[in-house]
Amino acid sequence: MAARLLKIAAFYFVIAIILGIVMGITKAFSFSSVHAHLNLVGWVSLAIIGLIYIAFPAAAQTKLATWHFWLHNIGLPVMQGSLFLMLLTQVEGFVVGTIIGSLILGVGILLFAINLWQQVKP
Repeated sequence: MAARLLKIAAFYFVIAIILGIVMGITKAFSFSSVHAHLNLVGWVSLAIIGLIYIAFPAAAQTKLATWHFWLHNIGLPVMQGSLFLMLLTQVEGFVVGTIIGSLILGVGILLFAINLWQQVKP
């Protein structure tokens, strides 16, 4: 699980950096929140979680870890894709996707936290 998380984190990092470069070249910074979330929730959070699972391998072997992985990687693209489309098209209806993606992501993070509380012993 740790390796999968680190690899997907690197993928989000590449996407976020490409978006940042495009924004810099075009001087159009309306997608800054998408760029920031892909970096923080995609790259940084998943990389740290991957390292935590290296440090605590028992936590990486649970069903909670698997559920977290999939919810995180469904919720984040739905949330950020919807936000991107909302900013691009100015259609407020995409906010529904942002909310749904955020909720899916939030449940995944909650499962991660529960997993740590159950598996990481002092």
